[in-house]
Amino acid sequence: MYYGKIKKCDIADGEGVRVTLFVSGCTNHCFNCFQPETWDFCYGQPFTEETEQEIFAELDKPFIAGLTLLGGDPFEPENQRALVPFLRRVRERYPDKTVWAFSGFTLDRELTVDGAHPRCEVTDELLSMVDVLVDGRYVDELRNLSLRFRGSENQRIIDMNKTRAAGEIVLWEGA
Repeated sequence: MYYGKIKKCDIADGEGVRVTLFVSGCTNHCFNCFQPETWDFCYGQPFTEETEQEIFAELDKPFIAGLTLLGGDPFEPENQRALVPFLRRVRERYPDKTVWAFSGFTLDRELTVDGAHPRCEVTDELLSMVDVLVDGRYVDELRNLSLRFRGSENQRIIDMNKTRAAGEIVLWEGA
């Protein structure tokens, strides 16, 4: 897996002060995407053990609320397979920190539908480690600068813990 950058003190991509990992690779290619350079699966730098340790050093700080995964798209199958072992270690080491993920893919129409791209053998495990999922492709015609944590009105902020408990999509209350 490649990544484009790490933001060590991010307040724009989830609740609280967060560490944000921008992974590389996206097949959605949304018109006017704010990071089109991350569409390339080989953009940036290889994700290494040193990269992981750098993220852990930031997550060790008590004022950091959690980790956010952006892209590119963390839910491209190539990225999912690399992120799952990493998130297992994050969850083990930081059980009280939250994980947010942003994806152009929708939870109920792509991520949980067998045979749909990008669903793969690790999608369910990756989703099980995410507390909040912002889903849906960015649609330029639905752009709305007043929205919290998303760029267009079609995108949803899903409380994954409540969604799992209810068995149906529950939107995050902070939206």
